[in-house]
Amino acid sequence: MWRSALARGADEAGEAGAEVQLVDERGEALGRALWDPASPIAARVWTLGRAPIDDASLTWRIERALAVRAWTFDERTSAYRLVHGEGDRMPGFVVDRYGPVAVLRVDGEAAAHHAARIARLLRAPLEALGVHTLVERAAGRPEAAAERGEKARGRTVHFGDPPPDTVTVREHGVPFVVDLLRGQKTGAFLDQRESRRRVGELTRQLRAERVLNLFSYAGGFSLHAALAGAKTTSVDIATQAHATAQASFTAAGVDPRKHEFATADAFAFLEDAKRKKRTWELVISDPPSFAPNEKSVPRALSAYRKLHRACAEVLAPGGVLCASSCSSHVDASSFATTLDDASLGRADLRMTELHGPPSDHPTLPAWTEGRYLKFAVLA
Repeated sequence: MWRSALARGADEAGEAGAEVQLVDERGEALGRALWDPASPIAARVWTLGRAPIDDASLTWRIERALAVRAWTFDERTSAYRLVHGEGDRMPGFVVDRYGPVAVLRVDGEAAAHHAARIARLLRAPLEALGVHTLVERAAGRPEAAAERGEKARGRTVHFGDPPPDTVTVREHGVPFVVDLLRGQKTGAFLDQRESRRRVGELTRQLRAERVLNLFSYAGGFSLHAALAGAKTTSVDIATQAHATAQASFTAAGVDPRKHEFATADAFAFLEDAKRKKRTWELVISDPPSFAPNEKSVPRALSAYRKLHRACAEVLAPGGVLCASSCSSHVDASSFATTLDDASLGRADLRMTELHGPPSDHPTLPAWTEGRYLKFAVLA
């Protein structure tokens, strides 16, 4: 519940993590929540009425979340989200699986206060899945901490042996390397798993020989395209991300030396490519969030239009453009306006597909922020 929806004086409800009772103006019970005095979301609601937030209710939610994944994935995929915050009715908590290792991330002081409790309740169901280590990743930029030699502060092992810095997992049968120490989020962007597979399918269907992957990070899109027979160009400003991508190529039996890895700003790369008249038959754009808040949405839409125009200018005739956005403040309709003819500067493309988050990133009807991911295919 947003702080602005609370009555005046509610800021004195207690310390971070305190269980509070929410009532309406008539005093009728609405639900129980965990209090977070430092967050704009001051109260994260867990139960309705006066039902307590006890271990029994938490265990049921954990087991239910894991049960849904049990019939969603098979042995061909060993990396996926086990608990997705509000989408699994566990606000503030995310748990991702990477083979035998699970990574916990918390959002806000209230969730951090209960991290050890959640870890304790996770242990038995995770071990039943074959996950024997649970690590909590610190908030912020983990790669920055690692660069400063602060490895121990970057991760907290709740149970099991300390994991290696990297682990090799499988995604629809394709092996890839995850940097558990320096990687973004919990180590990888698992929400683009189905989009990565779709890029591989598109590469085969197009018989594309040249594929450009912008903001390539750990190279997932590039790897699927390379396995489909294309020569790929991966562009990212982080050299360490290319190292992880190249390790994944090697793990999948693909020689990274036959592919291009450019350490560059994506906008600068596209400008240079246009000047050199380089084109690609499949172009993928998956930038970081351009809109961290509502005020930044107009600026973000302008940035998307600039980016998508530059992508269209290096897209070969008859090619396919895949454009993605992870900005929760930019809805699908607004994002689509950055892909129209006026934005792209060409009138030969149409949107053939528009995908959202995958099944292991569930949402709730009232939780619009959960539908943050957009992946559009234009042909």
